[in-house]
Amino acid sequence: MLVGSWIRNAEHPAVRRIFPRPTADSPIDKPHLCSYKSSPFWLTSGLFTRKRSETMDFTDFDAELSDWAQLQNTHPCTGLLLGNGASRAVWKHFAYDSLFELAQTTRNKPLSPTELALFKSMDTENFEPVLSGLKIAMRVNAALTISSSSPRNRYFAIKEALIHGIRSAHIPWRLMEPSTIAHISQALSQYETVYSTNYDLLAYWAVMHGAHPFDDLFDDDATFNLHRTDSHATRVLYLHGGMHLVKHFDGTTRKLLSSESTLLGSFAVNALEDVPLFVCEGRSDDKMKIIRGSDYLAYCHAQLARHQGALCIFGHALGRQDRHILDAVLQARPQTLAISILPRNDAFVQHQKRHYHALFEGQHIELQFFNALTHPLGNPRLSVPVTRAGDGVEAKGSQS
Repeated sequence: MLVGSWIRNAEHPAVRRIFPRPTADSPIDKPHLCSYKSSPFWLTSGLFTRKRSETMDFTDFDAELSDWAQLQNTHPCTGLLLGNGASRAVWKHFAYDSLFELAQTTRNKPLSPTELALFKSMDTENFEPVLSGLKIAMRVNAALTISSSSPRNRYFAIKEALIHGIRSAHIPWRLMEPSTIAHISQALSQYETVYSTNYDLLAYWAVMHGAHPFDDLFDDDATFNLHRTDSHATRVLYLHGGMHLVKHFDGTTRKLLSSESTLLGSFAVNALEDVPLFVCEGRSDDKMKIIRGSDYLAYCHAQLARHQGALCIFGHALGRQDRHILDAVLQARPQTLAISILPRNDAFVQHQKRHYHALFEGQHIELQFFNALTHPLGNPRLSVPVTRAGDGVEAKGSQS
């Protein structure tokens, strides 16, 4: 058991050090930093950069959370890692567990047993490799003069199920208030680089409508060029792709040029040429296979692994299925991580601190936890209340 005294840090009141009880060899007027295996043990608003070797109970963590504005003043972050929690703060129906499951349960033309067999044969629940595989099959059939419409029919059927699945969960453009878009845009513009693992259109809409300069690294012809990546504005990198991105046969990436208000509808156009580029399901290893097959996704992943400066993690659990994201952060090894936690109750906060502490144990990274509701992206006023209306979703009190 850890034995010591709480001593408040004069320079950072929210930062406390744990000092061992004074002994004859360590007089109280000369306290020393408690350490295990020569690694300093820090507690910052209840978070640690080093824990003792034995497993810690969640009760070893307090439920205190910093205010984001104060934390940003003392620990300014150059980067922002966005997770699904940021999207859920706006539209609660983004809380679905699996897009693959949505495509199986949508009322409009769900995935059939035949299509599901294709996913099983490729050992994946991601749509991109299956759709790309069917396009290759069509090319091979054409080259060998094999008359078969099955790959083409399956391609359109799978993409249609994907379209209906996404549209059943995505917030409609008409429900996005201009003030909400401007608020999100302002929040994103405070960072040098935004790394988003979300494939919905919220960040894209905010970037397109923002008054601040952003750079998604796509050229004027809407293509990504690995050799032209210099930027003088806030970079927005989609680590898992997005609904506005499509993949060419050669692995290059193109951005859809639809207007902001029609992009969600344009995604629903079931065109043979466009394979949606977003990683949404499966194990971390499966996701990395798709990332390595795209020059754009591989570049974005490498940029996270090379991030410099403090990093804010908002709405991202860094769960087992996103181990590749955690590995990239560990490779970057930022001196400080500012991590959002939703203050549901004390036990939840303690559990979350324990979770993140275990992820970064022994990495000598200072962890700062803050109240997600105090961050601009966690502002409760961003939330659009919804209710089910037929097959779709509508805002409460809205008119079609």
